[in-house]
Amino acid sequence: MLTHFITSLNFFLFCRHISFSFALVYLLLIFALQHVMKERRGYSLRMPLILWSLSLAIFSIAGTRRTLMYMSHTLSTNGFKHSVCSHGFYNGPVSKFWAYVFVLSKVLELGDTVFIILRKQRLIFLHWYHHATVLLYSWYAYRGMVPGGGWFMSINYWVHSIMYSYYTARASGLKVPRMLAMVITIAQILQMLMGITVNILIYYWQQDDACSASVEQIFWSLLIYFSYLMLFCHFFFEAYFKGQSKTKRD
Repeated sequence: MLTHFITSLNFFLFCRHISFSFALVYLLLIFALQHVMKERRGYSLRMPLILWSLSLAIFSIAGTRRTLMYMSHTLSTNGFKHSVCSHGFYNGPVSKFWAYVFVLSKVLELGDTVFIILRKQRLIFLHWYHHATVLLYSWYAYRGMVPGGGWFMSINYWVHSIMYSYYTARASGLKVPRMLAMVITIAQILQMLMGITVNILIYYWQQDDACSASVEQIFWSLLIYFSYLMLFCHFFFEAYFKGQSKTKRD
């Protein structure tokens, strides 16, 4: 018993150390790279970007298929409450693999920012804040087997499957309707609303011991999702409404 506790504690501290190290290195690297690129011309990187986006699109589509299959099975056999509160997503024979690679993929996705900087595109606060904190929270949720993880990860896989497919098409030079970009942002906003809803349900069901979640887990999850909701709503207004209203006035 004591050995198991010590092993779990060491794993917890190791994961926390690693995730914070990745996030810190990421932030230092991107701002240092911005400084290096300040007086340089941006690179095209068309083919590397196509391959990068396509790889992440295929990965996300595969993750969506496998995780949604698990969630659909859980919903049909045990109901919605069980799908939220159960830790089965972290332990299932197939789902545990996709939960594990999901967490690892948050390190890989930091490369998105490198392409933005090297191509001299505008790096907004939402982008790097989202990447850094998703990395931290994903590792935190995985090591603590936070309830609702199946919903958090499967929806994120689904949104990313659309988003990276869109990026692949854009990088390939295909004409993609502007409406699709708006739909992706709306999907991201709905993802945050779903995350907040799931956390509220976890808190409610935790009162009668149906969900084994700590107040700390619920607090951090709600804080993260609420901050994302505010930032994505602000981005949506700035990108799709403010610019259009300025154009009409001009």
